[in-house]
Amino acid sequence: MGPAADKSSVVSGELKVHGLQNLRVIDASVMTSMPSANTYSSTMVIAERGSDMIRGKAAPAPVALPG
Repeated sequence: MGPAADKSSVVSGELKVHGLQNLRVIDASVMTSMPSANTYSSTMVIAERGSDMIRGKAAPAPVALPG
């Protein structure tokens, strides 16, 4: 995942495949490095965010945590 100028990146930050129209990759393969924890959670976040991008839904506002 990265800018089109980076030859090692295949998808943009919007999960769109560089050089192709109307194609997104929304799965664990877009992770630039494998997390040391379970990949299920990370994959679900990518899927939820990809779904929001397709539907045109804005990202939720940040929430301040107490403490």
